[in-house]
Amino acid sequence: MEDIWVGKYLVKADRYYTKDHEWALVKGNRAWVGITDYAQKELGDIVYVDLPSVGEEFEVGDTLANVESVKSVSPVYAPLSGSVVEVNEALNDEPGLVNESPYEDGWMVVLELKDPSEVEDLLSPKEYAGILAEIVMEEKGERVSLNLPEEETGIIEESLETLPEEEIRYEEKER
Repeated sequence: MEDIWVGKYLVKADRYYTKDHEWALVKGNRAWVGITDYAQKELGDIVYVDLPSVGEEFEVGDTLANVESVKSVSPVYAPLSGSVVEVNEALNDEPGLVNESPYEDGWMVVLELKDPSEVEDLLSPKEYAGILAEIVMEEKGERVSLNLPEEETGIIEESLETLPEEEIRYEEKER
């Protein structure tokens, strides 16, 4: 699947998402975690990231990190349960990486997953994009185009032959 654009916000197709705008890139029994493009744009310029220590354990929903921007301090919640096996040390010197590259260089931690089946509770890219489109329309009053890859647009073409007769709505004209 290709990446999705919701207006000006990128949703990467290879990750899972939360309603709180965290993402998880799962590879085997590990998950790289960060915040979404939408989240970093909403926060504004990020000036500090308070990361956990290697070895700390988290349950789904626990505060995993805190992100300080010029606007506010916001928690980053653990999308999955597990132990921190790596933190992105580059964020100590360059917290702006979260703004510049939220899905690549701006990742925050790598978790060793406690229960990989928790992934099933996260949102797919398509589900997150749908929620994000609603948020942008409701909170910002902006109309956004949901740029899904063509095979996933939900456009269904049916020929008249495949429709049950009662669904064919036309009237025969008398001659």
